Amino acid sequence: MTGVHVAHDCIIGNNVILVNLVALGGHVEIDDWAILGGASNVHQFCKVGKHAMIAANSKLVQDVPPFILAGKHPVQYSGINSIGLSRRGFTGNDKADIKKAYRYLFRSDLNQSDALAKVKKELSNNNYVDEILHFYESSERGII
Repeated sequence: MTGVHVAHDCIIGNNVILVNLVALGGHVEIDDWAILGGASNVHQFCKVGKHAMIAANSKLVQDVPPFILAGKHPVQYSGINSIGLSRRGFTGNDKADIKKAYRYLFRSDLNQSDALAKVKKELSNNNYVDEILHFYESSERGII
């Protein structure tokens, strides 16, 4: 769309939507099916996971995990991208597992390492949850 800036060495996946005036710093990675709302800015070396949807006017300075909605100031988890996932054929069980994983990671009183351990223990039989775990483990800038 108009006025989008993609800096050097960015990697943009398939079916990504960058709405008007989105600006990506260098070395940013945007995974498949992600949507960045208008006038959002992404700091260099940040990653946005698959099927994530970012609210307009967001300022991303850390990685945004897959399958979620994120926004507000500062950017934070707002829930899973349930409508987008349904449109792309995710089953109810897959969405429930993703939601449960993020409930541990964002909505519980557990610290991040304990939450990740609980997700691994309880939900590791789901490929989408495995993607979430891999995203967390490979993050270099930290998670929102």
